[in-house]
Amino acid sequence: MSAPRPPRRSHGPVAVVLAAVLAVGALAFALHERAALDATRARVASARHTLATDDADLASTRAGVRTTTAQLDARQASVATAFEALVTARNQLTGAAGDVQLQQLDLATLHSCLDGVEQATLSEAGGDDQSAVDDLTGVSASCTSLDATQTGSGLVYPFDFPDPFVLTVGNEYYAYASNSAAGNIQIIESSDLTHWTTVGDALPHLASWAQPGATWAPSVLHLGSSYILYYSAIFGTSGEQCVSAATSATPQGPFLDTSTEPVVCQLGQGGSLDPSPYVDTTGQPYLTWKSEGTGSQGPVLWAQPLGPSGTGLLPGTPTALLQPGATWQGGVVEGPDMVDLGGTYALFYSGNQWSTAAYAVGEVGCAGPLGPCQPATGAPLLASGPAFSGPGGESVFADAQGTLWMAFHAWLPGEVGYPHSRVLFLRRLTVTGGVPTVDGT
Repeated sequence: MSAPRPPRRSHGPVAVVLAAVLAVGALAFALHERAALDATRARVASARHTLATDDADLASTRAGVRTTTAQLDARQASVATAFEALVTARNQLTGAAGDVQLQQLDLATLHSCLDGVEQATLSEAGGDDQSAVDDLTGVSASCTSLDATQTGSGLVYPFDFPDPFVLTVGNEYYAYASNSAAGNIQIIESSDLTHWTTVGDALPHLASWAQPGATWAPSVLHLGSSYILYYSAIFGTSGEQCVSAATSATPQGPFLDTSTEPVVCQLGQGGSLDPSPYVDTTGQPYLTWKSEGTGSQGPVLWAQPLGPSGTGLLPGTPTALLQPGATWQGGVVEGPDMVDLGGTYALFYSGNQWSTAAYAVGEVGCAGPLGPCQPATGAPLLASGPAFSGPGGESVFADAQGTLWMAFHAWLPGEVGYPHSRVLFLRRLTVTGGVPTVDGT
């Protein structure tokens, strides 16, 4: 007979409570772990968002660095060019000191010019553009008087001043030129057309669409209470030049360009440049300019009416005024300037390659501001001679007494092409029977 089994123990209330506690603990642990997992996921998502934002900021920063680097490179190239020009001028003047023609000059004048150019060279090399401008202004008259070969030639400003445009305001004169050491658009001022003071940069900031380093052929229109500066600049990344307009309440500027697109931009024809305004006897303003040409299409000179504000063209299509036709032009016409010569219209322009002694100024008669204009034939109006080489970039203006003048740039004899400077000349323009001639030719 087997021994009797011990009686089974009952779990009782204590066991039930213990089981409940363990179950609640397990549930609490699970909830805690889930909360921790959710928090971890949230941190990961936040980190990914932060990383994406940082990547975007980094890309933007890199783009900004590239843009800034490109601008610094362009500025450095501009400074280097100006520095080379100043060194060239200094060396030329130093060499000229021993020339027989200079032996009769006032040595104090010679030393004043040399010292000023030397100081401008040092200022430019040190990045102090304003001091360089001031140095050049201070010795401009001395340097001009030193070149004995230029007596009576019309040389008035012996520093780089390409594509000049002169504006008469009362008894004051303001001359504007393409970019060089003095800034995007150079500006100088005179009260007698002989002694000129460097003002500085008429256009410190370009339009948002324009690239720096190639702001060319400025011109200014006084319309109502505003002065409108027309200039050409590189359009974005296309590489072509396009025309823009900036405004100011004074002829000295600074001019402000808030445009988001060019006034005229014939990208299909190689770009648009060399703008010049004209106002007819009724007060209607016009703009003339050049298209560069591309492929089989050569350069063309154009005209179109401007709107009342002068900062945009009236709707319509431009009118072609002139294309190359004369042998001396070498397939190039540019720098148009429409002028009323007392009842007859004349279109002045430059032709041939700007960097050579073959560059010259031509003129054709026109029926009106929109043509038609006569075809170009015969010889140029103004060409290389003993006093200068490759004249061009002309603009015609009347002084305070109504006398007509032609402003133009030219190389000095034997100093044609880069890195030499295109300096500013002024010569009277005589009109006989509607036919213009430049004095001294």
